[in-house]
Amino acid sequence: MGWKDKIRTVFQGNTNEIERGCGHTIKSHGLSVARIHIHDWLILLLLVVIVIVLYVIGPFHRFVGKDMMTDLKYPMKDNTVPGWSIPLYAVLLPVIIFVFIYLRRKDVYDLHHSILGILFAILITAVITEAIKNGVGRPRPDFFWRCFPDGKDEYDRWGNVKCHGKESDIKEGHKSFPSGHTSASFAGLGFLSLYLAGKIKAFDRRGHVAKLSIVLLPLLMASLVGVSRVDDYWHHWQDVFAGGLIGLFVATFCYLQFFPAPYHTEGWGPYAYFRAVEEVRVSRQHVPPTNGGLEVERPEVQLNQQSGTTTIAFEDVEHGRM
Repeated sequence: MGWKDKIRTVFQGNTNEIERGCGHTIKSHGLSVARIHIHDWLILLLLVVIVIVLYVIGPFHRFVGKDMMTDLKYPMKDNTVPGWSIPLYAVLLPVIIFVFIYLRRKDVYDLHHSILGILFAILITAVITEAIKNGVGRPRPDFFWRCFPDGKDEYDRWGNVKCHGKESDIKEGHKSFPSGHTSASFAGLGFLSLYLAGKIKAFDRRGHVAKLSIVLLPLLMASLVGVSRVDDYWHHWQDVFAGGLIGLFVATFCYLQFFPAPYHTEGWGPYAYFRAVEEVRVSRQHVPPTNGGLEVERPEVQLNQQSGTTTIAFEDVEHGRM
């Protein structure tokens, strides 16, 4: 089977697994999965509240002297990538892909954990980013025009700026480091990149470099968002670099809470799926007594007496053929 066929089969459900009791759909297991992770969803709501509070608090107003204005006189421009678009490409787009894969594979664990994971990645990144923004208070490259929209600068006796611009513009002018657009983009699209890498087995050591095109595409999108922040004079390059690192680190951390590493042999599915399959294996070790009260052991199930673990001939599951 060629690598193109393997990528195609990633999005197809395994009929044998469903027939053997390994199919886990929203209808059959959705409620139980939601109950198990109810506390995680409550924590998400708490993170939303924290982000709102951090945004309302506002940043530290760092000292800005006249000699510092040389690097802060770039013109004010509109955002090439508006803030309202971040949830669309960093959250909604990945979720659409998660749902599409669920419709093909019928694995509620994969759907639930991917959505929960990317939401955690986005919100944790937002909390970290907003907290650092408020603590650092670095002025943006266009700070001069935010502070002095009429071009007439004014300073106090200590040499610090005395801004007379719009309060909202001045507040945003002190939130340059790190870049929120970039961190959120790398959090959401970085998570998607890891997810796709696991699903298509990008690191199966078969040398199909074409798979990397799929894996790197979300990262390229996130990188271009970061570049636009510098081009629009909303951020210094250090802000974008730091934001990218924060988003990518948090995305990786959150992804590994639910999925094996993409280069792992079981990197195509979530941990919960393999635990559920193991439960099916254990429950099917023996057929219920139907032969005079004697248990008949299934031929495809073997019990390892030394380790106490069970093995079963679920070759499709063990080798990741979905």
